[in-house]
Amino acid sequence: MTQSATVNYHIHKPFRQAFEIDAGGATGQLVSPELAATQIPLHDERDSDTKAEFATDGFAFAHVPTAVTDFDWDGWQAAYDSELTTLLRREIGASDVIIFDHTLRVDDPTATRRPARNVHSDYSPEGAKQRLVDILGPATAAEWAAGHYAFVNVWRPVDNPINSAPLGFVRPASVASRDWIEIDLIYPDRTGQILGLAANPAHDWVYRSRMTPDEVVFFNIYDKQGHPFVGHSAVDLVEDPAITTCRKSIESRTLVRLSAPHAAG
Repeated sequence: MTQSATVNYHIHKPFRQAFEIDAGGATGQLVSPELAATQIPLHDERDSDTKAEFATDGFAFAHVPTAVTDFDWDGWQAAYDSELTTLLRREIGASDVIIFDHTLRVDDPTATRRPARNVHSDYSPEGAKQRLVDILGPATAAEWAAGHYAFVNVWRPVDNPINSAPLGFVRPASVASRDWIEIDLIYPDRTGQILGLAANPAHDWVYRSRMTPDEVVFFNIYDKQGHPFVGHSAVDLVEDPAITTCRKSIESRTLVRLSAPHAAG
């Protein structure tokens, strides 16, 4: 099934653009570059004959129940990290997995971290190289950089099925190189870099309807050997107006070392 939704694309500018995160020292305060709200056709992978595959599309969905029932409890992380490590070893052939960030997002104006409503990929090539050093230190980063490493994001609904603001993905084959824009991320303690995506009517948007907490989507955000990275965003769409549960999710950024070719999702 295909339906209409809205996303916020980045806009080409003659100057360098940036997000300021926790601007002015206020947690959750975000200063954003100009974005363009754009209506898109959104294809539901759940009822499609063509399933997303990590090897070709850079993202894939999977049924992976978790033993973690409360992501607000201090003791959940070790168990969840173990589950994600098993997932990434099985699905993409990761030999080493470092899980370095978990972000709980809640679609509420008062939340510290809300769904990201800009079409982007989490790292530019330069941003990924710097993040590798930030995580591992120069010496170990050089060792990993001599082989095959990648950054992979794993996203899961929390508490309830996703009824609003689902996470959508652009198939990489539909993206032109000129669509990407380097955007700085300015944190209080460091500067990173992402890739924003500008609008293109050729973009093929995919999501999975009503994802449950027993499901995940894992997607590539940088791969040293050129595996396609994926433009993505929360999309403005409500499945059932009668349902009022708040959209809540957890995303986990991982650094992986690969000793074998990517498997199909």
